[in-house]
Parts: sequence; C-alpha cells; structure tokens
Amino acid sequence: MEVKTIDDVDVAGKRVLVRADLNVPLKEGRVADETRIVATLPTIRKLVGDGARVIICSHLGRPKGEVRPELSLGPVAAVLSEKLGRDAAFVETCVGPAAEKAANRLADGDVLVLENTRFWAGETENDHSFAKGLAALADVFVDDAFGTAHRKHASNYGVAELVKPAVAGYLLTKEIQYFDRLLEDPPRPLVFVLGGAKLSTKLAVVTNMLGTVDHFLIGGGMAYTFLKAQGYDVGSSLVEDDFLADAKKVLDEAGEKVELPGDHVVARALDEPASARAVDCASIPEGYVGADIGSETIQRFTAGTVDAGAIFWNGPMGVFEVPAFADGTEAVARAIAESGAVTVAGGGETVQAARQFGVADRLSHISTGGGASLKYLEGKPLAAIEVLSR
Repeated sequence: MEVKTIDDVDVAGKRVLVRADLNVPLKEGRVADETRIVATLPTIRKLVGDGARVIICSHLGRPKGEVRPELSLGPVAAVLSEKLGRDAAFVETCVGPAAEKAANRLADGDVLVLENTRFWAGETENDHSFAKGLAALADVFVDDAFGTAHRKHASNYGVAELVKPAVAGYLLTKEIQYFDRLLEDPPRPLVFVLGGAKLSTKLAVVTNMLGTVDHFLIGGGMAYTFLKAQGYDVGSSLVEDDFLADAKKVLDEAGEKVELPGDHVVARALDEPASARAVDCASIPEGYVGADIGSETIQRFTAGTVDAGAIFWNGPMGVFEVPAFADGTEAVARAIAESGAVTVAGGGETVQAARQFGVADRLSHISTGGGASLKYLEGKPLAAIEVLSR
C-alpha cells in the first residue's frame, strides 16, 4: 500500500499533528510498559530534528467520552520528555482555545502532548466538529498509530480528511511494509502459527490466507473448535459451537496445510495446575480442559518452523501465564526466534509471551496492532491508512 511518509514533506517551522499510539498500561499513576512510547520515537525525533513544531495526540484506555484522571496522558508526556532529552509539554485538553494557544506558542523543535482523545465522545464517533478542532492545530498530519488504523476515529481519519498533507510516520510505514510482504511476496515456505482462545477472531484471516500460506500450525483454545469439527472429544475445553461448520469447511479446503494438536496437557480446570496431566491422543477426556499442546505436538510444531522462509505468529499455544501450561508456547516461541526466517509477531498475548520467554528482540518485527494486523491479513482496507495522501 503506497502512501506518502514524513520523508516526503517539508515540516520545518510547521505545526505537525502526530497521531501516536500511546495506549500504554499505567500502574499507580506511572507508565508500566514503555514499548509503544519507544516505538514511535524515531518519528518524533525525525520531526524534531527537521524543525517541526510537534503536537502529539493519542487515546489511552476506554474512558468512553468521560474525563477520567487515572487515564490521563500526563505520565506519558513525562516519559516522552525523558526519552527525547527535551521537555514534552502537556496540555489538559485536545481542542479549543487552550489547545490552540499551547500549539501556537511552540518554537521549532518543541513537543506538545495533548490530553487523552477519548475523554471526548466525538473521538470514537468520528465527529466532524472534534476532528475540525484537532485540525485547527496543524499544518501537517502524521499518522503513526497502526494499532488504531482499522478504526475510523476523529484523530486518525477525520483529521486526515481535513489536514493535507496527511502522511505516515516511520512506525506505520514499517508495519505496512512487513504485512504487505506477507500478503504479496513472502519468502517461502510461509508459516502461520496461530493460537489464542477463539477461532472466531482469526477465521477470516485463515480463510483469506488459505491460498497464500503454506502451513498453518494451530494451537491454543481455537484448536479445540477445529478438533471437535473433526469429531474428536474435547472434554470441557473452550469450543465455539457456532463456528464448527466454518472450521470443517476450512479443514476440507486446506487439506494438509493445517496441523492441529495430536496430544495435550489437560487439567480439571485452568486454575487447578496441580491437576495437570498429559494426554497422548487428540481427544480430551470428559471432565478435563485443554491447557497446552503436548510433547508430540511441540516436536511437530517446532519442526514446522525450521525451514520456514517467513513466519507470522499470533496467539499462545496454551495458558502460558501458568508454568504448568507454558511449555508449548515457550518451545514454539523459541523455535520461531531461532528459525532464521522473517518473523512477524502480533497481538497482546503474543508480545507478552515473546517477552516472557526472552525472544522479543530476536524477532524481525513485533506489530503494535493486534486487531489491525488481523484486519490487514483478512484483506480488508484499514480506514486510517486509506485516507492518507498517496
């Protein structure tokens, strides 16, 4: 997808509104994870270095149009100041006279952080008046928030219709490049490692990519819907019965492309790790719930990554937060990192697992947008990218 970037525009002396993804976890009023802040620093540093007057907006959490002090971007502005080595001023509003006054007194190279956009109901409604208020602050718009690119909100879509040029930042550009490569010209074989709780969230990805992907390695909760569709007993495991027919259709069309667990680690309940036991067949006994892939499946899935040219990983193989159920996710994560393939990981739990098992810095790319990456791989246009300047 070809869009203009910050390298295509002259920003010196101009007010540049950056839609960043600063939706970071806060704990006791402090930023608990700086990953998303760090990810957008190259864009901000480039703009500052080129003499732009940088104004940053973002959402944080889901305040649903109400001012909630515990979701303020004030603590994020403080971390940005530390990372940039210069003061990132903060204003407790997004639009209106106070925001315009703060933006207009910026000097070249200055940085201003606006308050949480979702404190205003107009943000998620793509309200024209709210978008117009944001647009009044800027001469150039830069979208660097891939995590919200599939959402048609005022701060990423509405403002891009009003401010031209509207271009992509470095992080958004990097995300587009990696996913376009998977969609259009991936190194072969292309392997998708999919897990997590629900098939319903990834069914469209599997369906759209059937003709492109060489192998699907499917574990986690979503595997039990596939197994039940094949006629296996799955005990008390999570199953989406409404999607059994869809699962059967995928299996019929995919043939040997799809690999499913052939054995499991099970327990009486997911909060009873002491009851864990191995089951050396595809079926799960009555009264037990699947919690992880078994040793044979681990060997098969890890072997499936060895010769891969490219790997997309989304979702854990089991309840990896519990040590008794973590072996599958850890083994697969390490195999992906050691594969030598182009490796792209997306989704909150996936990123958490990559960090937990010490492989995050060995992956080619960790996407900042789980939902957006899945939408992109479904073949659906992302509204906030579609509206940018060509």
